[in-house]
Amino acid sequence: MKSDRPFNRFIVIVLDSLGIGEMPDADRYGDAGSDTLKHILESRPVRLPWLQSCGLGNIKPLPLPPADNPRGAFGRAAIASNGKDTTTGHWELAGIIIEKAFPTYPNGFPRRIIDAFEEAIGRKTLGNIPASGTEIIKELGEEHLRTGYPIVYTSADSVFQIAAHEQVIPIDELYRMCQIARQMLAGDDMVGRVIARPFIGTPGNFTRTERRKDYAIEPPEPTLLDLLKQSGLDTVCIGKIASIYCYKGVTQEIKAKNNMALMDRTVEAIKEDSRGLIFTNLVDFDMLYGHRNDVEGYATALEQFDRRLYEVERSMRDDDLLIITADHGCDPTDISTDHTREYVPIITFGREAKAGVNLGTRQSIADIGQTIADNFGLKLAAGASFLECVMRNPFDNSLRTRSSRSRNPNHSS
Repeated sequence: MKSDRPFNRFIVIVLDSLGIGEMPDADRYGDAGSDTLKHILESRPVRLPWLQSCGLGNIKPLPLPPADNPRGAFGRAAIASNGKDTTTGHWELAGIIIEKAFPTYPNGFPRRIIDAFEEAIGRKTLGNIPASGTEIIKELGEEHLRTGYPIVYTSADSVFQIAAHEQVIPIDELYRMCQIARQMLAGDDMVGRVIARPFIGTPGNFTRTERRKDYAIEPPEPTLLDLLKQSGLDTVCIGKIASIYCYKGVTQEIKAKNNMALMDRTVEAIKEDSRGLIFTNLVDFDMLYGHRNDVEGYATALEQFDRRLYEVERSMRDDDLLIITADHGCDPTDISTDHTREYVPIITFGREAKAGVNLGTRQSIADIGQTIADNFGLKLAAGASFLECVMRNPFDNSLRTRSSRSRNPNHSS
């Protein structure tokens, strides 16, 4: 169905943790000097021809030559919310700016939480440390098999994760434990997500299954997804996107296990007849490489992603607009494995979109959500639309008046 709007559909791909330089308040978070993308590009020559052609190297000085005639629009956005985690970044992209950061537990959860949880589930627990999910089941999986105690752990994100072997704690029981934890973790302890992490296998060969389940908290007000769904538009959420918004405003959820599978599902969704939003999170950048300080793994994953963008471009319709961005940083060269407080890149591309546009430094990643809302005649509580900057043909007068009212005059460009 042809729309009377500049674009019929938006494809938003979040490269989880690909920051592009420290924000002015990075020192308050212990992140002074962080620059995820730059430090990866400095590690070795990294081939990103598609992203380079659309202006990634034009955003700021990088070890990636700028394009003479960028095929897309390019810029960067601040995270206006207080925090540097997955939920914060994605909520802000969809129009919600968080004043109070979700709690994190870099030393594990206090005994008052663990004691209450153990009493509620009728079992002791193992772990209670920040850890990689694959590493902690490797370390504690055998003891878990012997004792039947679930493994509790956290990360740099605001999460309470419970890992259990499916033959020791059946999946329904694991989900019940997560529901108990979700109800308990309220007030000052309201973590962004409680996550069930089931696994199978034998010592030395444990494998996490795809029956992971996230128990998030509902966004405090309607998001971009809610507005689109209420307007009869599609919101196709690929990867962990649906769980981040507690499944609100989601018309279709598509799951996949890793970056390349997620890109497979994204290309398939682009080829389908839909109108509205296709929204993908590529989690491996953060989970496998950023948090593990794996610079080479991150660089290779970026090259793999760049190669897949040619397929994305071939699959796009003329009235699609692709937006590539991130939700926070996680500099793999940093001394810690924590997220980093950074700007995030913005790259847009479409056959009917304006090319060579410098979007400058946006005041909030919510500008992406506001741009999408603006395209469909909607309005979010936060964000300044850059729709007029990337559309090839001018609005009619009614649309131009509305877009002008939503533009933030304070953003630099």
